[in-house]
Amino acid sequence: MAEVLVYVDHVDGAVRKPTLELLTLARRVGEPVAVALGAGAEATAATLGEHGAVRVLTADATEFADYLVVPKVDALQAAYDSVSPAAVLLPSSGEAKEIAARLAVRISSGLITDAVDLEAGAEGPVATQSVFAAAYTTKSRVSKGVPVITVKPNSAQVEPSAAAGAVEALQVSFGATATGTKVVSRTPRETTGRPELTEAAIVVSGGRGVNGAENFSVIEALADSLGAAVGASRAAVDAGWYPHSNQVGQTGKSVSPQLYIASGISGAIQHRAGMQTSKTIVAINKDSEAPIFDLVDYGIVGDLFDVVPQLTDEVKARKG
Repeated sequence: MAEVLVYVDHVDGAVRKPTLELLTLARRVGEPVAVALGAGAEATAATLGEHGAVRVLTADATEFADYLVVPKVDALQAAYDSVSPAAVLLPSSGEAKEIAARLAVRISSGLITDAVDLEAGAEGPVATQSVFAAAYTTKSRVSKGVPVITVKPNSAQVEPSAAAGAVEALQVSFGATATGTKVVSRTPRETTGRPELTEAAIVVSGGRGVNGAENFSVIEALADSLGAAVGASRAAVDAGWYPHSNQVGQTGKSVSPQLYIASGISGAIQHRAGMQTSKTIVAINKDSEAPIFDLVDYGIVGDLFDVVPQLTDEVKARKG
């Protein structure tokens, strides 16, 4: 069976969930070969092996931490040359999509970004995408070269499948452009204790109807009761009520959780483009004509300041 390269997103050896989803999808089209780079790369092997990686190619060098993107592209190209894979899969993060694009150019291959599903086809992997602000669903395959595909988080259920996970050192030669952009400082992001927005299984978002930064505590309380991430519409972010890093939409982050709860959000196309692929959508809005109700699975017409606290209390009561 053909091998499929999977780029590993990890933090000091702790593998992030989107990579485990990629391994599940990779097994549909071949045998996963994981590529783990940077500090803690070898420590990922046990987890990757438990989720189907037959081999784990690892490399660690100061270039991966000290410089942006290009050293990782050099390493992934070295893995590509070594394996001759049937496909290359990466998570749809900002950095990984840049790596994917640069790799596709180098190997003269086609690129598919933000896939939400993947299946084997007679002429290569077939990717499902949600396009034109999620108004259409398309199925595509790369017609030239080895397909390079990025996949949105929460596109597949993680399915463990024991494999060898044999660790192999990856020999990497860095090109002249690898050190072109140096990282000069880092500031740790403040942690809220909530899941990462793009990876969360549940997202609770607030919009213009929240009517003030101080009122986002109502949204946060519901999110915390559900173990969810907190999102915000562009209107709420532009008003300064919530950080831009939590914006969901075409100019913010794209999410695809199992459950998306929109509170006080009208449903403008800009916002819908970032959340319309959510598996189940619930909207709370006092305007029964709000566009958001056109795409929801469940809609509640009511004041969010009445509905959301009651919902929070009910969730807490059921959790005991």
